[in-house]
Amino acid sequence: MKLILVSLLALAAFLSLWMLGATPAVPSPASPIGGCPVFPADNVWNARIDNLPVHPNSAAYVASIGSSVGLHPDFGAGQWNGHTIGIPYTTTRSSQSTPVPSITFTYADESDHGPYYIPANAPIEAGDGHVLVVDTDTCTLYELYAAAPTGNGGWTAGSGAIFNLRSNALRPAGWTSADAAGLSILPGLARYDEVQAALAAGGLGYIPHALRFTVQTTQRAYVWPARHYASSNTNSNVPPMGVRFRLKTNYDITRFPPQSRVILRTLQLYGMIIADNGSNWYVSGAPDPGWNDDDLHTLGGVTGANFEAVDESSLMMDPNSGQVRTLTPSPSPTRGEGGATLTPSPSPTRGEGGATPTPTCRWPGDFNGNGTIDSADVQAEASHWPRRAVSAGDAPYDIDGNGVVDIADVMAVAANLGRACR
Repeated sequence: MKLILVSLLALAAFLSLWMLGATPAVPSPASPIGGCPVFPADNVWNARIDNLPVHPNSAAYVASIGSSVGLHPDFGAGQWNGHTIGIPYTTTRSSQSTPVPSITFTYADESDHGPYYIPANAPIEAGDGHVLVVDTDTCTLYELYAAAPTGNGGWTAGSGAIFNLRSNALRPAGWTSADAAGLSILPGLARYDEVQAALAAGGLGYIPHALRFTVQTTQRAYVWPARHYASSNTNSNVPPMGVRFRLKTNYDITRFPPQSRVILRTLQLYGMIIADNGSNWYVSGAPDPGWNDDDLHTLGGVTGANFEAVDESSLMMDPNSGQVRTLTPSPSPTRGEGGATLTPSPSPTRGEGGATPTPTCRWPGDFNGNGTIDSADVQAEASHWPRRAVSAGDAPYDIDGNGVVDIADVMAVAANLGRACR
């Protein structure tokens, strides 16, 4: 109730500024970790892929990974062999700490050399030794592979990468990171707080980003947004690093328990990206005592045959950037919570004043088709809020495609105020 009240007050203040002729401050995008976004909203990790075409080699890729092999959540609650289950992460504040005095890298030529702000007690993943740290003062992500403290404040690591969480920049072409694909790890983790939010009243029912997963055999190649390969296999029927898979839309997820259902809905809408060599169909997440391991165990009933590789090359704006071409939700029918079918209009509909929204704008919300997200667009969005059930006329205003026009949709359009479509 408190969150709803705050949202209403924020919107009221926003609209009041219009009436007074003032220019309202642009709201910040959601900031899920210590006030920092996990990459911009238009980053490839945050892009839906449920309406992208199937990759022409999808069947061969699935067969090579294992069509009868079950999905495996490589995360959970409690411990396994004395270690937490999953890839942990932590936060720090550079304004209240000092950088690591030294880090020795095995692959120094493809590692960022710092400075790194890594707490002495940063959690280390069992197995691959990943360390993930978000500096909440600068929104900088530090990731290490095969990391170990030296005892004198320094660290050793196989490789290290530093990411600006407010930027879409990718690693240099051909460079590894703390992950074999040269990608960042943190944005691809399933996190319990996100699942909890998805299941809350008014929640999305899914995590709004792609997940990370591993396969045993990859090709000696990589595709955007990956930057690195880790194989000598040249078989074209084996997937390269960076290939994205999604759970087939017609797969019925309603029979699964809550946490698994959120994960599966996420895989239908956002999919998962091959990021490393490892066990087949192992999807990554962060450890948390809130996970229900019995619930997550049911994911094993979903097999490789239920997935398909997608061709996401149409999203790429620049091979050296993770920015995608559009944030417009998929026009194809999607299955919501409880199995209800939500069917946004597939064709442009008349906006306020009879204007036709453009379907080609990079940013959601150009309802009057003038090539810019302006105050009239935000006002048009607000005039359709709230709608608990989306009709054909409301469909363009359901920005996140969750079947209702809510405060999140209004704020999403407002966040793009002043942006040009091209």
